[in-house]
Amino acid sequence: MALTDVAIEKIKAMILDGRLKPGDRLPREADLAEQLGISRSPLREAVSVLSMLRILDVRRGDGTYVTSLTPDLLLETMGFIIDFHQDSGILDLFELRRALEPMAAEKAARLMSDEDAARLLALTEAVDADTPVGEVVANDVEFHHRIAAAAGNPVLCSFVDSVAGRTQRARIWRGVTQEDSFEQTQREHRAIALAIADRQPSVAAALSLAHVAGIENWIRRNLAH
Repeated sequence: MALTDVAIEKIKAMILDGRLKPGDRLPREADLAEQLGISRSPLREAVSVLSMLRILDVRRGDGTYVTSLTPDLLLETMGFIIDFHQDSGILDLFELRRALEPMAAEKAARLMSDEDAARLLALTEAVDADTPVGEVVANDVEFHHRIAAAAGNPVLCSFVDSVAGRTQRARIWRGVTQEDSFEQTQREHRAIALAIADRQPSVAAALSLAHVAGIENWIRRNLAH
């Protein structure tokens, strides 16, 4: 079992056996990590996942609390998961991404300024394995937006942004269920950014196609379950 899953199970056990009740504030991260016998990195990711599932409520500058755990609150998340697995239309959106984003990457490799190419590469380094899933996905969306914006075609950029917004929940779900999704995405983003910086349009397009197709294939396999 992955360390994040271990952390999730231990927090759930604390809630189920009454050590944590609805509305309770969790101990400080360092104290909770020591109490549960796990490191802070998987604990942080576990809190992120349980927050997305509406079991925990992370309040910036205040702390992390157990939610009310009322059925309607938890069913909202279950409805989201069911919608995701039933929405085969998500594959149509990724098919469109496969058509648009390689074109954007190819044009960006020709047109993006050296300064913007350097900033694009830096963007791939702005998140790490300890970054919450929501922030990682926001970084992902920004990465693809910058490439589309650099392509010099505002209509293409608008289409890419629109499709990216509608696939965001699928990317979040992949981030919390596929163990190596972060590392894989980082490798692929970095390769695309380097191809753009090195003025290799055909390479950038091919890498972008492989990147989008890989996510699409993961979703296709999971929709089939």
